[in-house]
Amino acid sequence: MQDMSRSGAAGELRLDGLIADLWWRVRLINTDILEEEARARVFDVHQPEYPLLALNLRARRDNLVSTIGVLEQRARSTSEAA
Repeated sequence: MQDMSRSGAAGELRLDGLIADLWWRVRLINTDILEEEARARVFDVHQPEYPLLALNLRARRDNLVSTIGVLEQRARSTSEAA
């Protein structure tokens, strides 16, 4: 039984590490979006001149945030079950 609890704790740590890494990546993407907007001097997503790269980065960031939400929910339910 002790092996199970150790592997569960290790799994929780790995999940927490993954979540932290994904948040770090979201911050990097946010920086990239701001840099691309500044380079193009277009900050409004609704403008036709808004950079395509920034739009793609926004979509990637939004997907990561969604994934993080699912992982955080899984981490909460795992810790509540323990």
